[in-house]
Amino acid sequence: EGTCVCLSGCAIIRPPRDGGIRYRGLTQDVQVLPVDYEIEYICRGNRVITGPKVRKCLPNGTWTDLSQHSRCLLLCPRMWTSLENGLVSSWPLGPPVEGTVLHYSCLPGFILMGWNSSQCNKMGKWDMPKPVCHCELLLPPPKKLYIGALFPMSGGWPGGQACLPAAQMALNLVNKRSDILPDYELELIHYDSMVSTFNQLLSFVLYRLFWKFYIIIQDFHHGSSSNMVAFVSLSQLSYGSSSPALSNRQRFPTFFRTHPSATLHNPTRVQLFQKWKWTKIATIQQTTEVFTSTLDDLEERVKEAGIEISVRQSFLTDPAVAVKNLKRQDARIIVGLFYETEARKVFCEVYKEKLYGKKYVWFLIGWYADNWFKIKDPSINCTVEQMTEAVEGHVTTEIVMLNPETVRGASNLTSQEFLAQLMSKLGGKNPEETGGFQEAPLAYDAVWALALALNKTVGPLKTKGHRLEDFNYNNRDITSEIYRAMNTSSFEGVSGHVVFDAQGSRMAWTLIEQLQGGSYKKIGYYDSTKGNLSWYGNDKWIGPGPPADQTVVIEEFRYLSQKLFVSVSVFAGLGVLLGIVCLTFNIYNSNVRYIQNSQPYLNNMTAVGCMMALAAVFPLGIDGLHVHRRQFPVICQFRLWLLGLGFSLAYGSMFTKIWWVHTVFTKKDEKKDKRKHLEPWKLYATVGVLLSIDILSLMIWQIVDPLHITVEKFTREAPKGDLDVLIQPLLEHCSSEKMNTWLGKWIPTNSRISISCVVYGYKGLLLLLGIFLAYETKSISTEKINDHRAVGMAIYNVAVLCMITAPVTMILSSQQDASFAFASLAIVFSVYITLVVLFVPKMRRLITRGEWQSDAQETMKTGSSTNNNDEEKSRQLERENKELQKIIQEVNTCQLTQMFQMSQQLSTSSHRLAQ
Repeated sequence: EGTCVCLSGCAIIRPPRDGGIRYRGLTQDVQVLPVDYEIEYICRGNRVITGPKVRKCLPNGTWTDLSQHSRCLLLCPRMWTSLENGLVSSWPLGPPVEGTVLHYSCLPGFILMGWNSSQCNKMGKWDMPKPVCHCELLLPPPKKLYIGALFPMSGGWPGGQACLPAAQMALNLVNKRSDILPDYELELIHYDSMVSTFNQLLSFVLYRLFWKFYIIIQDFHHGSSSNMVAFVSLSQLSYGSSSPALSNRQRFPTFFRTHPSATLHNPTRVQLFQKWKWTKIATIQQTTEVFTSTLDDLEERVKEAGIEISVRQSFLTDPAVAVKNLKRQDARIIVGLFYETEARKVFCEVYKEKLYGKKYVWFLIGWYADNWFKIKDPSINCTVEQMTEAVEGHVTTEIVMLNPETVRGASNLTSQEFLAQLMSKLGGKNPEETGGFQEAPLAYDAVWALALALNKTVGPLKTKGHRLEDFNYNNRDITSEIYRAMNTSSFEGVSGHVVFDAQGSRMAWTLIEQLQGGSYKKIGYYDSTKGNLSWYGNDKWIGPGPPADQTVVIEEFRYLSQKLFVSVSVFAGLGVLLGIVCLTFNIYNSNVRYIQNSQPYLNNMTAVGCMMALAAVFPLGIDGLHVHRRQFPVICQFRLWLLGLGFSLAYGSMFTKIWWVHTVFTKKDEKKDKRKHLEPWKLYATVGVLLSIDILSLMIWQIVDPLHITVEKFTREAPKGDLDVLIQPLLEHCSSEKMNTWLGKWIPTNSRISISCVVYGYKGLLLLLGIFLAYETKSISTEKINDHRAVGMAIYNVAVLCMITAPVTMILSSQQDASFAFASLAIVFSVYITLVVLFVPKMRRLITRGEWQSDAQETMKTGSSTNNNDEEKSRQLERENKELQKIIQEVNTCQLTQMFQMSQQLSTSSHRLAQ
């Protein structure tokens, strides 16, 4: 209902839900109602107004009684509001509408048959049938039904101290209810079992000899030996048994329990594992049946949830070795299953092994005493402070044994009202010192479960001609009917909703608590029947959040040093500018005779190739820091093509020069003459062939086995500081499936190093051949290619740098900075040396001698005739020199012949004279 303060009246307000407002004498378009105007609420259907029905507009612009809400509620039948021979009280006062509660009581001499209260629900109906008051004198005496019960009043777990009074409270209320077993009275025959299997079995035998029990209530607290229940053929109901073994219907066909099975903790644990995104856990258990079977069930559940139990440890009495194994195997999320006394031993060892803190989480059972870790225990040598430190932050799961909601169940008591009555019956004893106080609601609901089940059997047995008092241990019909009634039980109890699964185990909520600052705090509930987790969000952790289930490995890519990249890029950029200057110089002075004699077109190719090789430095330094991984293969292609084609142009043009010089000037004279007139287009064709080989091989490589990105992993590293992580260094590489075949890789084999490649092999042969040709032509002087000695020097430098850098970069491929430095600096130095050796001497000569001016002017006047005449003169001189050499050789031969003949004649004459 809203208001609006206006000077001339009141704003129209909204009617209540399922109702309307009756206006008198007004049109529909009125927005403000005048002062003293009255409106009347009306309701639809069978609904009545509660609260003010009429409101009046006040001079201050508000309506009367705005603090009281008006509602349209369903009306329940009024016949429930009166009771013959009895009294009915209503709350709240007024008509019987939704939410009204009626309480019934009978006059003296009459007994109430039925429920003592009824509530009007939202459907306009009473939730309970109307009771009646019968005269006590007209009722026959009730027949007694005996219930056998075992309550441990002493021993290791004296749970009967609180559970027996709770059961008696329930029995008294059941016997007073006229709507439950009206013709019968339940009588509880109980015995102190002292948590002893022998005493329990002896008690059953004695009971069967002297009493006829319809059902037996027993304890077997927290997994005590339960094999003896199989000896009893009648139905059994337990309020303190949690052993999963009791869920075996083949061994225990008539067994039920209001205490849930210990396996009910497991769905909650799995839910928490999934909530905190844990996929790996560890377990440690005491070697007993209840914990072994619970752990087996947990293992099946976590497997279905995709969670791995990486470590599973057990111990009998001493947990020292098991705890050490957990530490050694890096267990982080640990589920502990053991009794309270062993829990102190475990956590004393946990403190010694430092298996606690922000890296670890322990899951324990929630039915320990709240101060279990502070209790002095002579079996451990840890102080209370050490134990408190070790257990801080652990999580417990505990079956909800007291309904957290304010709901009136079958007994017409809320859980808090039950606790108040129980405390009164205990005479003010301290609950923490009273055995079984936590389980008391389960014992209370156990009596209600059997009472409601017996009440349910009355009708079906009557149709079969049987009565409850006809029961004996051999009567299978009555036993089966009692079992069927127990199996279909469903009611609200003080411990929550009571319902049994197919194995006779109670389905219940699970309470989740965490030890925070030395005391347990509720952090949530889990309803396993609906899979609903109610989370408070108040969980606290020693670290920034829930710890990881294992050491977190952070992948960290290694990137090239940006300082190194920028520095080398500056040198490469300057080299590109130098290449542009050299190329411009060579083109501008291409008509100069000195430049023409150096094959300027080949030098232009060298300059262009050097600039392409320098341009490859930039993509060589680009990695995942600059581009996305999807774009990285494109960068790899740029690297390969720029460097490959740049090498082919630059080195190929120099190789062609030196090859031509060697071909012309190192052959025999007759062959030399044939090759002296080698046309320039053949030189260009040679470069084209080398370039085509590179283009073809690169294209085949990229089509057959394209480059892609690969990631190299290194040894994990520990970061600085107290961090529960490991760094996994990664390095991106350009690679292909058969990278070794195409490019090459150093492969250690039997203490020797071999290399297999296609590209490196081909380039390596060219480099070696270039060195050989440069060495062979070092002493040749020719004006046709006047810079061949400079070309040879450049080839030496390029070959040496390439042959050193190629294997070194392959060996250092895992060190991105060193690999880039070697490769890029080799490219830069090779290019700088090549450009300086080839072009700087030409620049210096043309500038210092002024040849670039005179030759250029002469060339413009005479064209290329000068060069042609010079070449013709040179050829003529060479021919004349050869003729002269032949003539000289012929003259010398004739003279030698004449001298030989004269010497022979003189020799003959002297011989004759001697005779």
